[in-house]
Amino acid sequence: MVAQPPVRDQPAGPDLPAEQPDRPVLLEVRDLKKYFPIQRGLLRRVVGQVKAVDGVSFQIREGETLGLVGESGSGKTTTGRLILRASQPTSGEVFFRHEGAMVDLTPLSRRALKPFRKELQVIFQDPFSSLDPRMTVFDIISEPLVVHRAASGAELKTRVRNLLQLVGLRAQHMNRYPHAFSGGQRQRIGIARALALRPKLVVCDEPVSALDVSIQAQVLNLLKDLQSEFGLAYLFIAHDLSVVEHISDRVAVMYLGKIVEIARAEQLYRDPRHPYTEALLSAIPRTSPRQQKQRIVLPGDVPSPANPPPGCAFHTRCRYAQDICKVEAPPLRPVGEAHVAACHFAETLQLTGIE
Repeated sequence: MVAQPPVRDQPAGPDLPAEQPDRPVLLEVRDLKKYFPIQRGLLRRVVGQVKAVDGVSFQIREGETLGLVGESGSGKTTTGRLILRASQPTSGEVFFRHEGAMVDLTPLSRRALKPFRKELQVIFQDPFSSLDPRMTVFDIISEPLVVHRAASGAELKTRVRNLLQLVGLRAQHMNRYPHAFSGGQRQRIGIARALALRPKLVVCDEPVSALDVSIQAQVLNLLKDLQSEFGLAYLFIAHDLSVVEHISDRVAVMYLGKIVEIARAEQLYRDPRHPYTEALLSAIPRTSPRQQKQRIVLPGDVPSPANPPPGCAFHTRCRYAQDICKVEAPPLRPVGEAHVAACHFAETLQLTGIE
C-alpha cells in the first residue's frame, strides 16, 4: 500500500510577495536545502559538504512566471531539479497544489510521484543533448503520453500532430530525427514534449541561452503565448537579466545557494534593494547610446559553497559591507510592497537600477 502524502489546504508561514495575490498558490518551496558530501580517502570519509542550495523559500501562483537569476554556480538549476524531484533534497519542503490541496513532494516514493509528473514538466537548456538522436520526433513527443497511458493509436498520432503545430512546426516533421533540425527547432520539439501532458508548472532551465539572439525572441514569445493559452506557470531559470525582464512577473535573485532578493520584475529593475542585484543590473547592455553605463565590477571570485564566508555570504565582494555584515547573516525580510531582500542596509542604501 502506498503511503498517503502529507497535505494541507493552505500554504504555511507568511506569504511571500506575489504578482497575482488573487490566484491560488501552485508551488510553495520552504527552506529547501541540498548538500553534496565531500569524500576523501580510501574509506570515502565525509570531510565536508557543498551547500549547493541553502535554505531557499518562494512561492509561484497559478499562471505566474517567476524568474530565477544569478551567476553560474549559484544553485539555480539544482533548485529546479529539487522541485522536479530529479534530485532528493537534504531537507526542506516542496508543496504542490494537486486536486485542490497542497501536497509535500519531498517524502514521496517514485511510485507515489507518478501522478505529479503529469503536472510538473521541464524544458532543458541544451536542445542538442536533451533529445535522443536515435528517436524520431514522433517518438520523442509521444513518449510521455505512452508512459502515462494518456493516448494510443490514432489519437496518439493526432495529439503529436497538434503539439507540433502548436509550437510552430509542421506535422510532416514527426518522422524526422533531431539532427535534421536547427537549434531553435529542436527547442520547439522540447517544448512540445513538455506540453504533451498539459502540465500546470514548467521549469524552464535556461531554455534560450544556447540559441541565437533572434531565435531567443521567437522562443520567448512562444512561451508567453502558450502561457496565455493554457494558463501555465513557469519557473524561468536564467543568468541573463535582459531575457528574464521580458517574460517574468516576479524575479528572485540567488547568490551562493541563497535567495537574496525577490520583487516584481519592474520594481526590481527600477529599484533594487540588494547590492548583488545592483551589480547584475549594471551588466545588462544598454539599448541606447544616450544611456549612461557604469559597470559595477565585483572584486574577487565567488566563494566556495563548500566553505561559505561567515555572516552575509556577499560581504567579501560588496562595496557597501560593514562590520555587522561579516558576523551576522541578514534574513530575507520585507523592504517594501511585495519586495523582500536579505541585506542589513536595504532601506538606507541608494542603489542604481535601470529604467
